[in-house]
Amino acid sequence: MSPGKLAEARIQELGISHPREIAVELIAMDAGMRVEYESLDGCEAMLVGVGNRAVATIKPSSSRGRERYSIGHELGHWEMHRGRSFRCRVDDPDQNFSSDKVLEKEADSYSAHLLMPSFMFEPAVKVIGDPSFQELDELANGFETSMLATAMRLADIDALPVILACFTATGLRWSKAAAHVPRRWFLRNKLDDDSFAFEYFENGREHPRLGKQPAETWFENLDADKYEVRECCRPGRNGELLVLLYLESKMLYAGFDPHVGNRKFTSAGSYVTRK
Repeated sequence: MSPGKLAEARIQELGISHPREIAVELIAMDAGMRVEYESLDGCEAMLVGVGNRAVATIKPSSSRGRERYSIGHELGHWEMHRGRSFRCRVDDPDQNFSSDKVLEKEADSYSAHLLMPSFMFEPAVKVIGDPSFQELDELANGFETSMLATAMRLADIDALPVILACFTATGLRWSKAAAHVPRRWFLRNKLDDDSFAFEYFENGREHPRLGKQPAETWFENLDADKYEVRECCRPGRNGELLVLLYLESKMLYAGFDPHVGNRKFTSAGSYVTRK
């Protein structure tokens, strides 16, 4: 069973039917994992287990959503990777102290599905349509999750043609696209002067609501000038900026672009990788 299915099965076994009923400490206790809060140096959470009992130590945070995600992450380790100890930096896509990224991704998936189960989260998104950061704030409040975790879950459910990206003033840090967004679309590493994100770094102006932009503002593909995207952005942590991009439907059917990436062939077909 996948991490997501395992987490959602636990939610359903407990008869939980509303986001406010997801008391993650109690769920952890039911699974034999006690949660403690303590200042930690160099990590956000630790897990130590012996036999059928474990202790998860969580670094206190001003963000309750971040604490809850950390608990879910450690519970994922406890459920799936029992017999090992972990020091984790969670809720951050490209920073983790574990040498086993596969296990960390599994724990992340478990936590995301535990806190935002598909049968609750997807209908909530459908009611909104195409959430901007303003609507994602409301979703995050409803599910008691961080903005970052909520935005990443939006891409994970693969219901909308969305790309989530994180930028600093020097350029792209990481990005996450919905699975059905063609990999032929390559984000620019440096922000274009006409993007809302560039404007934020220039004068601090935020754009939490969606606005149209030429796709060439965001993508290095030569044919990007034929399309439009919708962009919104909001500050993240430590001087970062989170960006949501919604691709217009025509972009999902654009053919292979020979001018970007390298063509690779596998037994399952071909795909595009970055240069």
